[in-house]
Amino acid sequence: MHTLEDLNKDKLPKHVAIIMDGNGRWAKERGKLRVFGHENGVEAVRNTVESCAKLEIQFLTLYAFSTENWNRPKVEIQTLMRLLVASLRKEMKTLSKNNIRLRAIGKIDSLPSKAQKELSEVISKTSNNTGMTLTLALSYGSREEIKSAVTAIATKVKNNIISPENIDETVINTHLYTHFMPDVDLLIRTSGERRISNFLLWQIAYAELYFIDVFWPDFREHHLVEAILSYQNRERRFGKTSEQLN
Repeated sequence: MHTLEDLNKDKLPKHVAIIMDGNGRWAKERGKLRVFGHENGVEAVRNTVESCAKLEIQFLTLYAFSTENWNRPKVEIQTLMRLLVASLRKEMKTLSKNNIRLRAIGKIDSLPSKAQKELSEVISKTSNNTGMTLTLALSYGSREEIKSAVTAIATKVKNNIISPENIDETVINTHLYTHFMPDVDLLIRTSGERRISNFLLWQIAYAELYFIDVFWPDFREHHLVEAILSYQNRERRFGKTSEQLN
């Protein structure tokens, strides 16, 4: 089993994004309700955040709640929101101890007021931290994000603030929720599913994708290490040939 010491510290991804999948199936295998899986997934979040902080990963983005998740059973949504509030309160010390800055992306105003308040407080209290930036994608959907960016840019074009011929990737990036972070280098999805599920579609254009057959509640540091080792053993060409890179 590999450890953090086996990683090449000069070839670490700057931005790791994770689709935390499999809580419900993990619980079902144990004859429990889906909410039991979500409750046990909190430990995996804590473990992963602390491991990334140890490695001095600059950006970690976790897909915590999608715009589509609002269609789930009401009791499951209520549990997820309760866990969000409780976790933010509980992990405040961990974030401060590890010099982690918390941010959030998505339609935050659609969250319950209690969750919004707790989120805002932790974001404010960690705003001066200079270590890793931990971003929670909450009520997030990439298509909604892109639509919002297009609408904002179109409005500026209409008002002669932006000229159409000056619209480039930089302009688009500045209008996305993720304007404060670089593109994703490594995208991890747990549970064995091989799809993106409307997560950071623009930002993963050249990301390395890593799928693992482990449900999220069981994801631990050694799984993260294996994902990063896989990343480090790949050749990132960005459209070029191997010869050009050499």
